[in-house]
Amino acid sequence: MTKESKLILQNTAEAMNLLGLEDAHLRLLEGSFGGRCIVRGGEMTLSGEPEEVEKMEKAVNELLAMVRKGHNLTPADVQYIISQVEEGQDSGMADRLARVIAMTHRGRPIKAKTLGQAEYLESIDKNTIVFGIGPAGTGKTYLAVVMAVRALRAKEVNRIVLTRPAVEAGEKLGFLPGDLQEKIDPYLRPLYDALYDLLGPETAQRYVEKGTIEIAPLAYMRGRTLDDSFIILDEAQNTTPEQMKMFLTRLGFASQAVVTGDVTQVDLPRGHYSGLVEVQKILKNIPDIAFHYFTAADVVRNPLVQKIIQAYEQIEEREGRRNAT
Repeated sequence: MTKESKLILQNTAEAMNLLGLEDAHLRLLEGSFGGRCIVRGGEMTLSGEPEEVEKMEKAVNELLAMVRKGHNLTPADVQYIISQVEEGQDSGMADRLARVIAMTHRGRPIKAKTLGQAEYLESIDKNTIVFGIGPAGTGKTYLAVVMAVRALRAKEVNRIVLTRPAVEAGEKLGFLPGDLQEKIDPYLRPLYDALYDLLGPETAQRYVEKGTIEIAPLAYMRGRTLDDSFIILDEAQNTTPEQMKMFLTRLGFASQAVVTGDVTQVDLPRGHYSGLVEVQKILKNIPDIAFHYFTAADVVRNPLVQKIIQAYEQIEEREGRRNAT
């Protein structure tokens, strides 16, 4: 038994945005749900098995809602909405994914690309300290920098402090060429890149020279109290418990902190315990402190990255079960 459902498209521009270049979005919908999508004039007809049509209709309605909020759809957007519908996600995704958080220096709107990212941003809005924990490619650091720049522009804080523990995978800073600053700069480059995207290289550099934005290794934070600041600790899985405690106790009045890291990518020497792993047990029930966990579904890099992360997670889960027995 087949089912048919019809949806009205408001205009040609809306239809083109929804369907994608050479109907690429349409092909994704059909390939994922198994039904048929046919567009004639201003009407889209969905047909197939009842379950297929129901899911396809839910996905199309979410995509249409995003389009009507001014969002230019990409195949990644369509694939993400499809995955969420397959997992039984309720409607209302478009409202959270269409919200503009900030603008880059070139005028490009910055929005959450996944519901996980949207929840992370909402958590930063509501809490003084937020821990963003999850795999690479989920936007943990970039979105934290976006929120920091937004707070600076709104004069909610007087400065931004970006820091990382000086630990790298298989490398030591002492072996890098140049003086201390020249050794540190490449290591902190991801933080500079995010700032340059948001503020432009010249403005970002001017803020750094004035001290409005400070980018430094974690060791430079010792003994300080940071008032009226938005502080980001990146790569926090490479802090020791002592370093994590030291960082968190730097927080002064009218300040906010975001701590980001991936507990599966600890580069500390053998025998050293990660401060990011420990802090989840110590601070989990304290009000105004939030822990947000990203998953492979939040990866916004090449789709292959998501599959790689999922493959590693499956291996780790199997080994965990084996060790438990």
